Amino acid sequence: MKKGMIKVSVLYPNGANRNFNMDYYLNTHVPMVVGLLGDALKGATIEKGLSGAEPGSPSAYLVMGNMYFDTMESFGAAFGANAQQIMGDAPNFYNGEPVVQISEVLV
Repeated sequence: MKKGMIKVSVLYPNGANRNFNMDYYLNTHVPMVVGLLGDALKGATIEKGLSGAEPGSPSAYLVMGNMYFDTMESFGAAFGANAQQIMGDAPNFYNGEPVVQISEVLV
């Protein structure tokens, strides 16, 4: 990714009674999001939490999804029209409230 890009992170907190259906997420949700966002989406990563700072401690997040866009405007145009469908699908794979952060890539 290059300096100035917009990074949208969706973080799925770990915790008591939190469930995450990785199969659904990877094979249904992610392809749907990629299709809906189209050419505005410049790249993406998906990370599975393994541990906290201390070995063997639980990770703060079960999964972190990161999407990259050239500008806030391109993100807004692509996501805005599809927000309800994208966010509405979350209960199909996660039983908590995701945390969203929008950042600017500096390096």
